[in-house]
Amino acid sequence: MVELQSGGQSGGLSGAVPPRALTHRRVLAIALPVVLSNATIPILGAVDTGVIGQLGRAEPIGAVGLGAVILTSLYWIFGFLRMGTSGLVAQAHGAGDAGESGAHLMRALAIGAAAGLGFILLQAPFFAAAFRLAPASAQVEALARDYLALRIWGAPATISLYALTGWLIAVERTRSVLVMQLAMNGLNIGLDLWFVLGLGWGVRGVAGATLIAEWSGLLLGLWFARHAIRAGLRRAGLFARDRLEQLARVNGDILIRSVLLQGSFTTFMFMAAGQGDVTLAANQVLLQFLSIVAYGLDGFAFAAESLVGQAVGARRPDRLRRAARLASGWGAAGAALLAAVFLLGGPAIIDLLTTAPAVRAEAREFLPWLVVAPLVGVASWMLDGIFIGAIRTREMRNAMLVSVGIYAVLVLLLPRAFGNHGLWAALMALNALRGLTLWRLYPRVEAAARGMAP
Repeated sequence: MVELQSGGQSGGLSGAVPPRALTHRRVLAIALPVVLSNATIPILGAVDTGVIGQLGRAEPIGAVGLGAVILTSLYWIFGFLRMGTSGLVAQAHGAGDAGESGAHLMRALAIGAAAGLGFILLQAPFFAAAFRLAPASAQVEALARDYLALRIWGAPATISLYALTGWLIAVERTRSVLVMQLAMNGLNIGLDLWFVLGLGWGVRGVAGATLIAEWSGLLLGLWFARHAIRAGLRRAGLFARDRLEQLARVNGDILIRSVLLQGSFTTFMFMAAGQGDVTLAANQVLLQFLSIVAYGLDGFAFAAESLVGQAVGARRPDRLRRAARLASGWGAAGAALLAAVFLLGGPAIIDLLTTAPAVRAEAREFLPWLVVAPLVGVASWMLDGIFIGAIRTREMRNAMLVSVGIYAVLVLLLPRAFGNHGLWAALMALNALRGLTLWRLYPRVEAAARGMAP
């Protein structure tokens, strides 16, 4: 059935299907599986540490932790594939173009495979540089190299999973994301126990368990997306120059934006180190609260990506506004809930994260900043999702440039006058600025839905 539209809201989209109603239930159906999926991530890290900790030595724990950080840092470079794929696919999905939806996925998978192979081929210089930047004892480095030598073979799978996750979010199949995450983590945990405690393989056992889980997750994701992959492979001009240029532009903007954001958090930690060891430790504890906020609000931001992208693809600014309002309303409710949890249960969470009395006391002093953090930052999270869905990545990049520029000034001045309170104030200002700068550019999102934005 072909949807007939008029009044400038339709581009005469051949093959578009009647749109589903935009309801609270639909937003929650997208968001809640993502929230549950995110909740499994720290559990896996805890099991990895706990299993290797049963060996009774510090060196294997340090090696697994160091190796995981090195690979996460390398793979993070290609995290843009998740966001870029989500926006592009959502618009194709909203336009009723299943072939182009599959083609976007295939292009992203090709990038993931090529990047992963590149990491495998260049592993020696990458790891040499990593150990130079983060030197460790000879024993820890030797064990970490054993870990990395196995884990690196999962690079194509891990990076390609970014693309598959983006596609699943865009087409509202977040239950599949949850199933994929549960299957991967469940297999990983089971193999951890068998390889390390049962077979005595130590660090190599942890690496081998993760490697098998990564490739198993990729195969499951490919099966979930099998119809889109077939449609994409049949698409004429799969690797046409204009499509590849669009992909490069979108992903390049997201990469710059992400590097700026990561650099801002890194600067925060470097500045915190100058406040003393206890304050540094307290800030590290409190940053876990921000991780909880990110995990909690991601689902609603992803719902915005999917629903806004579909509305832009269908040239329906009315649906875009409703999608933005619904997703943002639930995001605001989630932020308020998190603020209440931190206000009432923050001290207990701090006590779970550290047993050092001095660190506990210091973290409690600065806890009020984390109580307001969800409320200050929710606009930036939700607008990120809205702009990704609309593929307004240039605006995201430019807004981040302005926000980080102002943050750079604040993070240099405020700590000098107010110590660690000034540092937290600068970080809160960064999140507020991210939301404000994107909000000022929001009319371009609606212009894109009307087909009027460049």
